[in-house]
Amino acid sequence: MSLEGGLSRRRCLVGGAAAAGALAALSLPQAAHAGAQIEEPLIDSVRTALSSAVHNKAPPVPEFSSTEARLTYLRWLGEMSERLKKKIADWPTRKEFLQTAWYEAKRSGLDVSLVLGLIQVESNFRKFAVSSAGARGYMQVMPFWTRVIGDSDPAKLFHMQTNLRFGCVILRHYLDRENGDLYMTLGRYNGSRGKAPYPNAVFANQRLWTFVDRDRSAA
Repeated sequence: MSLEGGLSRRRCLVGGAAAAGALAALSLPQAAHAGAQIEEPLIDSVRTALSSAVHNKAPPVPEFSSTEARLTYLRWLGEMSERLKKKIADWPTRKEFLQTAWYEAKRSGLDVSLVLGLIQVESNFRKFAVSSAGARGYMQVMPFWTRVIGDSDPAKLFHMQTNLRFGCVILRHYLDRENGDLYMTLGRYNGSRGKAPYPNAVFANQRLWTFVDRDRSAA
């Protein structure tokens, strides 16, 4: 499935202030030790699709087609919130993060547990994490992406929704390029394509964020 088609067909109706000022207030950014995406030429149609995806202004506000879908989401939110409490202590921030991660993952046709596992490996859920290569935020997005498909303002990568949207759109783009091969996709995202440590780490952490809806399966 193409990125553009995946985004339009999988759009899921769901639901940080600008971080530049907050970033300036930090004396030392928190370091991250993951890899980084490598800039590659993009054909015009791909560039346009990616740019359109990241510029869509729809807010991540949850809407559901049925009561059962809404209840499933709320059960997921409650369980993930408990798991994430040690990483993000503040409930409103934790709720906003999970809601946004869920929305952006579904919007891009990705498994939210994969996205959360990737975030744990990349930044350990630190909003202002910066790698030695300059990748930024929760999903460690390289600043060149804001020039290629954004508005050339890398400071926005410290904004929660912006970072998660860029990260999910880029991950979906790589998944399409690798014809659905998650192992190679994760390596490409990390800048270590074909090497095992990073994909294996993400898969291991993905298991920590897998959700089994016991209420629904028991019905």
